[in-house]
Formats: sequence, C-alpha cells, structure tokens
Amino acid sequence: MLEDLEGELLKYKTVRKFLTDLKKEFGEENQETVKVAELKRLEQERRTIEEFVQEFKRVTRGSGYERRL
Repeated sequence: MLEDLEGELLKYKTVRKFLTDLKKEFGEENQETVKVAELKRLEQERRTIEEFVQEFKRVTRGSGYERRL
C-alpha cells in the first residue's frame, strides 16, 4: 500500500476507505509507540490540573503504561 501511495497508483473514492486501509497498514501494532510518543510531548500548558490529568489518562490508554515511574 505505501509503495502504491508514493507512486500515486491508488485512487480512493472515499476518505473512509483510505483511512480504513491506512489503519490496516499502520494500525494497532503501532498504537503503543504512538501513545508513548504522545505521552512524551504532553505538557500542562494553560490547562487546569484536572484537565491535564484527564488528557494524561486519555493518552495512557493503549500506551502500555502501567503506573511505572
């Protein structure tokens, strides 16, 4: 699929079909890696601590994080 995209050989009729194929190609196997990278970039910024904690919890789902320090 990736080679086809780079070569512009695939033509999708819908975005949904494209996203489905993209998930098949790069989906679940990489979810943990993506989540860990997102955790590393996570900053509180101007959010309240409650908002930050909720975002942290959302990002940790699927990351393999198990209350480790």
